[in-house]
Amino acid sequence: MKSRYIHSITVLAGLLLTACTMGPDFKSPDLNIPLAETFINTPPEKSAELQEQKNWWQVFDDPEIDQIVSNVVQNNPDILTAAARVMEVQSIFKQTRADQYPSLNLSVEAGRRSYSTINPLTGNIGTKTSDSYNLSLPASFEIDLWGRLARSTEAAKAQLLSAEENRRTIIQTLVAEAVTLYLNIESIERQIQVNNKSVSAYRRSLEIVEGRYRRGLTTILDVRQASRILAQAQSQLPALTAALGLQSQALAILQGQYPKNKPPRAQDLNYFRLPPEVPPGLPSELIARRPDIQSAEAVLHSACAQIGVAKAGRFPKISLTGSFGYASDELNSLFDPESELWSIAAGGMQSVFNAGKLAANQRAAQARYEQALTVYSKTVLQAFAEVEGALLNRKELIERRNRLLKFRDEATSTLDVAYDRYGRGLVDYLTVLDSQQVRVNAALLLITVEYEILSNHVSLCRALGGGWDLEITN
Repeated sequence: MKSRYIHSITVLAGLLLTACTMGPDFKSPDLNIPLAETFINTPPEKSAELQEQKNWWQVFDDPEIDQIVSNVVQNNPDILTAAARVMEVQSIFKQTRADQYPSLNLSVEAGRRSYSTINPLTGNIGTKTSDSYNLSLPASFEIDLWGRLARSTEAAKAQLLSAEENRRTIIQTLVAEAVTLYLNIESIERQIQVNNKSVSAYRRSLEIVEGRYRRGLTTILDVRQASRILAQAQSQLPALTAALGLQSQALAILQGQYPKNKPPRAQDLNYFRLPPEVPPGLPSELIARRPDIQSAEAVLHSACAQIGVAKAGRFPKISLTGSFGYASDELNSLFDPESELWSIAAGGMQSVFNAGKLAANQRAAQARYEQALTVYSKTVLQAFAEVEGALLNRKELIERRNRLLKFRDEATSTLDVAYDRYGRGLVDYLTVLDSQQVRVNAALLLITVEYEILSNHVSLCRALGGGWDLEITN
């Protein structure tokens, strides 16, 4: 009996040694698209070497932003769903990988049966009762001669990687959205403060005009104009308050909290600080860190492995089955040597006629790979477009802010001159009103462009897959 076992093991080892893996081995694709070594919209004077990455949102040096990010990562429903999806795909991967190993079962059976008997001498009919006991360990194993199971495991592992990268993509996207909402809330709070200051200024102006009117130094038209612009400024506050509430509610939902409003906080109108300068010569390989690109590549890898699965499916499936156990009609003699039973068998199955089904399945797998390759190419190009767009916007927004600063200073000087000349009766009050409105508009435009600079910085960090931390070298 031992020699038979040894022979069976020898045959199995020979089959395994001659096994091969069908289908192409995956390689990172060449997109046949010329890509720049550095992004076009970064200064080219110096080169940059990639260092260890830090949390990009910490450049704002705001503990509240740090807490918001922590809340989003821990409590956001979409992130929790993505984490559960990773666990699901991980379990699927383990199921698929288990097919490469033998399966072993335990079979236990006990029975009693009664049957009729006839005495051949007397012709009498009687009954007999017999017992049966069986204990066996049936096993089965598919010999992966063509690599079908190996390719299936490879595809499942790539799908797991894709799910993990998708989770990272969701985290990066939602963290960026939360930080942008927080910056927008600060921007609205600054607008509310500008509005409140303008209302106070318009109210003082109205008092001055009314005093001049009572002394006969101006007309009722000036009073009406001063009253009108005060009412106009006061009418803008409800819209700003509503926008602040909606943004606060959206930020709370991202943190997995009940949507709630918060009263506007006092903001320093000159608090703005430019985010860190973009390092010159920023290397375009930074973009390879983006989780959506890594996810798309993992999907492509899985599709490549599925070609091998489909190709191997066209070849015979070879299975090895066996069983070892005991069978007896007496329980106390079940484990006696004479009750021992064993069997081992090998078999194969090959489709003889399937109307081209298996060949079509292989072509379909190849077509799915081509689709995944197209999606991967589009993802890479879109990523470059996002980075280049953010870099271009950054330069133009900073230039616009510099010009708005000059515009605000000029508007302030013009308003001072208008007040002086109006007090001496050299201009009408309409000139003062116009100067006041221009000064307020300049302040609001400056707040808007400063928010756009900060939110663009967030977009750039997300587009680069998590910002940058670079050491600049000559």
